[in-house]
Amino acid sequence: MAKFLSQRAVIKASTWFAARKLIFSTPRRHELIRRNMASNRASAAETSRFDFLVIGGGSGGLAGARRASELGANTAVIESHKLGGTCVNVGCVPKKVMWNAAVHAEYLHDHSDYGFATEKVNFSWTLKAKRDAYVSRLNQIYRNNLDKQAKIETIQGYARFTDDPEPTVEVNGRKLTAPHILIATGGQPSVVSDEEVPASLGITSDGFFELETLPRSVIVGAGYIAVEMAGILATLGSKTSLVIRQTGVLRNFDAFISANCTKELQNNGIDLWKNSQSVSKTDKGLEVTIVTKDPEKKNDEKISTIEEVECLLWAIGRQPHTSGLNIGTMGLDTDERGHIIVDEFQNTSRPGIYAVGDVCGKALLTPAIAAGRKLAHRLFEGKKDSKLDYSSIPTVVFSHPPIGTVGLTEEAVKSHGKENVKIYKTSFTPMYHAITSRRSPCIMKLVCVGKEEKVVGLHMQGLGCDEMLQGFAVAIKMGATKADFDNTVAIHPTSSEEFVTMR
Repeated sequence: MAKFLSQRAVIKASTWFAARKLIFSTPRRHELIRRNMASNRASAAETSRFDFLVIGGGSGGLAGARRASELGANTAVIESHKLGGTCVNVGCVPKKVMWNAAVHAEYLHDHSDYGFATEKVNFSWTLKAKRDAYVSRLNQIYRNNLDKQAKIETIQGYARFTDDPEPTVEVNGRKLTAPHILIATGGQPSVVSDEEVPASLGITSDGFFELETLPRSVIVGAGYIAVEMAGILATLGSKTSLVIRQTGVLRNFDAFISANCTKELQNNGIDLWKNSQSVSKTDKGLEVTIVTKDPEKKNDEKISTIEEVECLLWAIGRQPHTSGLNIGTMGLDTDERGHIIVDEFQNTSRPGIYAVGDVCGKALLTPAIAAGRKLAHRLFEGKKDSKLDYSSIPTVVFSHPPIGTVGLTEEAVKSHGKENVKIYKTSFTPMYHAITSRRSPCIMKLVCVGKEEKVVGLHMQGLGCDEMLQGFAVAIKMGATKADFDNTVAIHPTSSEEFVTMR
C-alpha cells in the first residue's frame, strides 16, 4: 500500500535574486551566463522519462508494470512501502495463513469423532514469526522479479504530482514523467472520526497483523473483513464480540448468504450485537459501551458494556489511498468518497493517466491484476479493445465455513423481471459432518434467467466452497445454462455434485 508526501519543496525567491546579482556584477558575466544556461538545460534534462510510469507496487501496479515491460515498454514502479501492496503485506496472504490456522482449530474438535485420541492442544502465537517470514520472502521475490526485467526501474519513495505542463511526479526530489502514468495506490482502512470515538483506542485490519497474543476482542463492522477477522479470532479461542448496525452481516451479498453467515457466526460462539448504532469507550480502561436500538421500536434504546476488552478492531470499510498524491493538480474526477473515476478502459478524466484497483473503488482486490495486464496490452501491444470485463467476478469470503459467490443475486428480478428469474437452492449437511458432533450446513443457490435458464448467479457457503468456486465461475463466464449443469455427471460423494442435481 503506497503512502505519499504531503509537503513539497519550495525555492525561495531570495535565492534567485542573490544569484542574479552575483552573475551581473562580475567581469566573467558572459561565461557565467553561458554556464547558467547550460545548467538550466541540465536541470530540464534531469526529469527522467519512461514509456510507462506506475505509482504503487501492489497487485495491480506490479501486474501492469511487468506485462508492459514484457511488451517492450521502458517502465518504472514507485513504491513507498513494501512491494506487494495490501494483499501481500496486510491483506489476503497473511489473512489466509491465519485462516488456515483457524481451520486446524476447527478440525481439532472433530478428531475424536474420527477415532483419534487427542490431548488438549493450545494455539501458540509463534505462528506470527513464520507468517511474517513468509511475507518477507514474497517481498523479496517481487523485488527479484522486477530486477530481472531490465526495462523496469524500481524507485523507493513517496510520489507526488507536480504542476509541470506535462504530467510529472516527484520522488525524493527527482522528477519523472511518461506518456502513460498508472495510479495503482490501493486503499486503506477507514476509521471512525475522533468526535465519535478516538480512533487511537482501537486498531484496523492492518493492526491485526501486529498482534503478538490472542486478545479478548470487540470488532466493529459487518463486511467481509469484519466477518473474517471475527471468525479467525473466535475459532482460535478468543472471546469475540461483533458489533453491527443492522440485523445481519454481508448485506451486499445475496440474502441467502447474509442470513446463513450471520447464523454461523453465532453458532461459532461469537457474541453478535445487532442494531447497534454507536460504540463508545469508558474511562475505566478497555470497556466498550454499546448503544443498541430496536428498529421497530424507535424509542427503545438499550445501553450495554463489554468489559475486559483487549482489542477493539475497526472494520468499517476501506477508502482510496490518494493522500499526498496531489491528484487535484491533475484535475482528476473523483466520486464522493475520493475514488478516482475511470471508464471501462481504466482511463481517468486526464488523457495519459490511468487507474486500477482499490483506488477506483470498483471490484476490489484481485481483479486489479487482470485490469493492470489488460491495460498494458492496450497501451503497448495495440489491442485497442483490451479491457477487463467486470461482470461475473468470483469472490470468496474466508469465513467459517467459507463463502463462494459469483454473478447476480436474487436482485436480478429488478433488471430481468420476476417472471424471467428462477431460483434453485438447497441446504444439506456435508458428508464430512455425518459422524461429527460439530455440525455446519452447506447452502447453495443458482440464479437463472430467461427461457433457456442461463445461470447468472451462484452462491454458496460451506466446507470446501472456497476451492469449489473457480470451476463454476468459468462455466458461468462461458454462458452455461441450467441444462448444461444438469447434463454434467455428478461427482459422488462430494458437496459440489449438488449444483448439477438441483431440482
